[in-house]
Amino acid sequence: MRQKNKEIFLLVILITLLFFINYSWIDLALFNLFDEQDSGIVERVIDGDTLVIKGNSFRLLGVNSPERGEKYYDESKTFLEKLVLNKTVRLEYGKDKKDLYNRTLSYIFINEKNINLDLVRNGFANFYFPSGKDAYYKKFKLAWEDCIKEDKNLCKSSEEECFHCIELKNFDYENQEIIFYNKCDFNCELTNWKIKDEGRKNFIFPIFILNSEEEVKIKVDKEEDSKSVLFWKDQAYVWTKTGDTLFLKDKQDNLVLWETY
Repeated sequence: MRQKNKEIFLLVILITLLFFINYSWIDLALFNLFDEQDSGIVERVIDGDTLVIKGNSFRLLGVNSPERGEKYYDESKTFLEKLVLNKTVRLEYGKDKKDLYNRTLSYIFINEKNINLDLVRNGFANFYFPSGKDAYYKKFKLAWEDCIKEDKNLCKSSEEECFHCIELKNFDYENQEIIFYNKCDFNCELTNWKIKDEGRKNFIFPIFILNSEEEVKIKVDKEEDSKSVLFWKDQAYVWTKTGDTLFLKDKQDNLVLWETY
């Protein structure tokens, strides 16, 4: 009886310590331990975030690369091919095994190197967590920040005169509203500038000039555009409740600013 009480006492102490001490490495270890894992040879690379293993399509977790016809599409595909084509990779699945297109969702590793992470670090994909942030999220966000410092590919800063003029004054993702402000003493033409989320949703500015020291609101709705409010139509929502990122790009598709939550 005394031995049993001692064991219970030790168990209570252990549980208490786990509550009060933040061991992020334990979270990651548990993530690796309990997630399904597999391996296979990459037979084909479809694009910068999709490949084929054992005849099945795999969509890479944590990343979103350019679509066909978009800037850096070819480069991102080529980069991934050089890393993984005809090589054996280890697969690590997340909480969702399949996406809407029945592709298997996975992180891929070669010699413990996270290939998905490499795509973000080198500016061939932005980080992307539509199902919510997992144990790898912080690493992917840091990789994107490193890419911004390197100023390359998708992270390349705009060279337009208004690059330093436009500020994100308000990002109300709960009400699906954004407000940009022009802090400069001259007007900025935003025609064909683009707002995007982590995924595939894009808003292209119509012919539009943001006057000096004025603001514009972009709202997800079906109303008609006005001088001070533009409407992101044909979308039930853009900004997800589980977290998302806003990217503002100029007409050359170079980065003006970004904000995540």
